[in-house]
Amino acid sequence: MRFFLKTVGATAVVAACVMSGTSGTAQAQPKAAPAGLYAPSSLVLAVGQGEEADTATMQRAVTLTCAPKASGTHPSPSNACAELRATAGEFDRLIGESPGMICTKEWKPVVVSVDGVWEGRRVTWSKTFGNSCEMRGSLSESAALSF
Repeated sequence: MRFFLKTVGATAVVAACVMSGTSGTAQAQPKAAPAGLYAPSSLVLAVGQGEEADTATMQRAVTLTCAPKASGTHPSPSNACAELRATAGEFDRLIGESPGMICTKEWKPVVVSVDGVWEGRRVTWSKTFGNSCEMRGSLSESAALSF
């Protein structure tokens, strides 16, 4: 009788070990999700007092993310992203002349800067204006740079 119990017990232990080993391998492991289906587009846009972006005293800054959807602290992210896509991310194309805007010739430089990633490539851009009036006049038509 003891021999019978030992045999049944040993068989049960072996069966349990075998079953636990096969149950782990029978389950399919989930595949890793792809890193992304789109190139990242995430920018920091800033306005500062000074001649160069590196040395300017920053007055305000916003974030703008365009992929996978428009978001960020920019006041109009959807319009800004659409405008940047239309210009292929060429920020110089966003600057217009100062139509009908009369500004003083005061030299109090203001710099607008963009730093980040646009459609997967690293971008750094800045433009210096003679004063804030010139900046407003030149950027009045731009949804992306008017913040």
